Amino acid sequence: MAEPLPCQRHLFDLPREIAYFNAAYMTPLLRASLEAGRAGLARKARPWTIRPADFFSEPERARELAAQLVGVDAEGVAIVPAASYGIAVAAANLRVGPGRRVLVLADQFPSNLYPWRRLVAEQGGEVVAVEAGPDGALGPALLAALDERVAVVALPHCRWTDGRIVDLEAVGERCRAVGAALVLDLTQSAGALPLDLAAVAPDFVVTATYKWLLGPYGLGFLWVAPRHRSGRPLEEGWITRAGAEDFARLVDYTDAYAPGARRFDVGERSSFALLPAAIAALEQLLAWGVPRIAATLARTNRALAARLAGLGLEALAEELRGPHFLGLRLPEGAPADLVERLAEAGVFVSRRGGHLRITPHLYTDPEDCDRLVAALARALAR
Repeated sequence: MAEPLPCQRHLFDLPREIAYFNAAYMTPLLRASLEAGRAGLARKARPWTIRPADFFSEPERARELAAQLVGVDAEGVAIVPAASYGIAVAAANLRVGPGRRVLVLADQFPSNLYPWRRLVAEQGGEVVAVEAGPDGALGPALLAALDERVAVVALPHCRWTDGRIVDLEAVGERCRAVGAALVLDLTQSAGALPLDLAAVAPDFVVTATYKWLLGPYGLGFLWVAPRHRSGRPLEEGWITRAGAEDFARLVDYTDAYAPGARRFDVGERSSFALLPAAIAALEQLLAWGVPRIAATLARTNRALAARLAGLGLEALAEELRGPHFLGLRLPEGAPADLVERLAEAGVFVSRRGGHLRITPHLYTDPEDCDRLVAALARALAR
């Protein structure tokens, strides 16, 4: 087990009266990211300072850092505006057909469901949602449903409602055995939960940056396996073409794309505010190390789960959930406005379905945890 990190609250602009347990909703920006984003936005006020080379240098730096963080090759990374964009790229380059299936989780995030509904409506087939088994585990139920009828498996690593985890290595092995494509949305895990993607061998992997990657809203990364890198992009922009660095020759039109997965980049990918903010965040995450982040959050959540059990809030067993995530089953009669009551006390969490979602980060300290427990005790007693 990696060594936990000390509290990093000083790197964030968090007022002392705020206890923020809502990383799965949106993390606060690091101070360094905020400054980098401000400086990048200020460049647009003086556009003569932006050189043609700047359209390419920061995207390449972001590609390299994102690849390093999740353990893939930078040539396979595309810059996208959202997880939904990356899923749409995957859906545009995969096939289903009559009698075939797309396998998802029950209660999966909608952005990794709606594109597959459209795909089967257009090509035939069906979307099948898998429920957890009687013991609460997702793995056995997924593997039982993953047979030769399945064309695509579209999953998270960690379910957004309750933190329930998926054994992606086992799923990847079964996908290869039956010939199914594997599409992963790691928005609720990348940056906080270690994963050996080489062992999983997915076809497409996407993550937005505004949650556990500590980055800005409106940016994400898509990794495309080598076998799909000659596929069809959603857009036909100028910057994804071979030779685009030479602005004077952009009218020398070409059908050739830039190498790797760059053809899948979104238009205007060279955001002079968003990319610097994301780069600063990725550099900090790499300095901390994802295993140490996970160990720190596991320690915080383990202690919180024990304390909150006394209030009738039951957490999933550790082996069933991501270490960074607490999805607490709400007791009967829990107030409908529980989240709002907590917010009035300066404590911020989410409610997703029948679960209270508590997701700390490295800025969380013992005072925050005390405030959360006390505020929940008051709110549930009212």
